[in-house]
Amino acid sequence: MALIEQTLFGQRDKVEIAIERLRQFEPAEGYWLAFSGGKDSVTIHHLAKMAGVRFDAHYSPTTIDPPELVKFIRREYGSVTWERPKRSMWEAICANKWPPTRQMRYCCEEFKEGDGLGRLIVTGIRWEESTRRKGRRMVEACLKNQQTTYLHPIIDWTATDVWQFIRENQLAYCSLYDEGFKRIGCVLCPMGSHPKRDIERWPNIASRFIATFDRVIAIRQAEGRRCSFATGEEMFEWWIQRNARGRDPQQPTLFE
Repeated sequence: MALIEQTLFGQRDKVEIAIERLRQFEPAEGYWLAFSGGKDSVTIHHLAKMAGVRFDAHYSPTTIDPPELVKFIRREYGSVTWERPKRSMWEAICANKWPPTRQMRYCCEEFKEGDGLGRLIVTGIRWEESTRRKGRRMVEACLKNQQTTYLHPIIDWTATDVWQFIRENQLAYCSLYDEGFKRIGCVLCPMGSHPKRDIERWPNIASRFIATFDRVIAIRQAEGRRCSFATGEEMFEWWIQRNARGRDPQQPTLFE
């Protein structure tokens, strides 16, 4: 199916351009395709198949992904490899003795950024997603590992383009989008924009955060570290309010 864009230089078929990008940079060993289960991942997965390029798709669970998303990936994408973390988010929070924040995003580095090292990684990153991503290039080297390169074949697509592609190709997608979710990432991610909605939608995960924060307070007290909170619930309330104050409404949620 075509996604035709009118430009000063005539018509552009965005689908054909994305396919050509995938074919042009295909490495001998094939691509590492970063698959999160979101709409952009579904799109690049199908584009890679249309392009006929070699690739292996990988999903990196964080242990606080929406249950609906996890079930969707298991049901619709059984061939995707799961890169299981060495420890859970709850264990990571206790080890760091503090919850992840917008300023201290150790969760990103631990659960996502180490995957696909030395490979050419295909992602669904798009310029439209955030002001930060407007500065990204279609092909770029990883800042932390120069042996790793990224290809973003739909970097110039809009969300409307993505949904048109999904519908015209009758691709399955996570049901959370039909509930009004614009982006799908970790539950209560510090980069998210709807903490109240997440708490109401997944109360068991919110309760697990509070219980984990209780453990963090106990660890800090046992080590003689300063802590301004008496209970995990107090820390949770502070954490939610802090993240809500500091959020960028255009910033995508964690790894969507």
